[in-house]
Amino acid sequence: MDLLLVLCYAGICLAIFKIFKIPVTGISVLTAVLGGVFLIGFLLLGMNYNHPFSSSARLYYYTTPINPVVGGRVVDAPAKAGVEVKKGDVLFKIDPTRFQAVVDQKKAGLAEAKQSAEQLIAVRETAEAQLEEAEADAERQFEAFKRVETLALKGTGAVAQQEVDTKRGLYLTAKAAVEAAKSELNRARLAETSEINGVNTTVARLEGELAAAQYDLDQTVVRAPTDGVVEQSFLREGMMAVPLPLRPVMVFRHTEKPVFAAAFLQNSAQRLIPDSEVEVVFPAVPGRVFKGKLVRIQEAIAQGQLQPSGAIIDPESIHGEGRVLAVIELDKDLGDFTLVPGTTGVVAVYTHHMHHLGMIRKVLIRMGSWTNYIFSDGH
Repeated sequence: MDLLLVLCYAGICLAIFKIFKIPVTGISVLTAVLGGVFLIGFLLLGMNYNHPFSSSARLYYYTTPINPVVGGRVVDAPAKAGVEVKKGDVLFKIDPTRFQAVVDQKKAGLAEAKQSAEQLIAVRETAEAQLEEAEADAERQFEAFKRVETLALKGTGAVAQQEVDTKRGLYLTAKAAVEAAKSELNRARLAETSEINGVNTTVARLEGELAAAQYDLDQTVVRAPTDGVVEQSFLREGMMAVPLPLRPVMVFRHTEKPVFAAAFLQNSAQRLIPDSEVEVVFPAVPGRVFKGKLVRIQEAIAQGQLQPSGAIIDPESIHGEGRVLAVIELDKDLGDFTLVPGTTGVVAVYTHHMHHLGMIRKVLIRMGSWTNYIFSDGH
């Protein structure tokens, strides 16, 4: 942009010298040069501060590294790089054999636990019946003991003391049997009523284990998290896929609208005003200028972030001053142009401060747009 201003001024000076036939002397040339320095310097300083410009703009997009939750051998990888997929489509499959075996094992254990839970009802009913029988027997033994004891107290000699002692022993044995039956009934009732949220504790535990095993089995089929495109995948059948966060098996790009943002020098921060008019030029679309507005300013600069570590922060290790990031919303839909995510651009922001200098910026950015037709790739 600076070079364009210099070339324009040089052209104007040349035209003035030719039209007005000004003699080319040391004084006239020096006057033209000094005038250009002051004029272009004033224009550049006023324009750069009040109408910020950035050549560090880009269409940013979101990606998700795909990592399997469980590890195993890949048996199918239908998703290919560059092919659009819908949410829930299969990206790849892991051999489910050992996970299915665990699920089957947990299902068998759960079925057994449920049967055991039903058997606890029968055990409790049996214990109740045994208690009733023990209480009835104890009552009979008590009545028999009382009869012989009464006869023995009359002193008629019809009942010997040994028989009285025998009946007392039988009654005490029957009474102990009642207590034992009560304890057994309590144990059966506790086993039957051992529940969590109305479910037998053993059954609840096995249901949880089955749910975890089923989850692992379901994760052997890795699906697309959203609509998107697999940008990169080297996965093939027979390879091992392991759940390591630092080793994703493929990169998935979401089909969301890219975010267009520009990085400005910190000198321009006071003139980066939300809702300001913006013009954007993409090298990928020569000769076109896109309009938009500045939506928001990122409230932090990356170089200033602090993260926990095992060392004290060394300011000398922080490289670069960092730039202020501004998010821009374009008025025109870019779908009519081939602008792949990641495309770069240049941005000019226009404010109400010294607005007349904004016209120069608009002329310069349009001239820069046309120069995008001129390029070379080693030819």
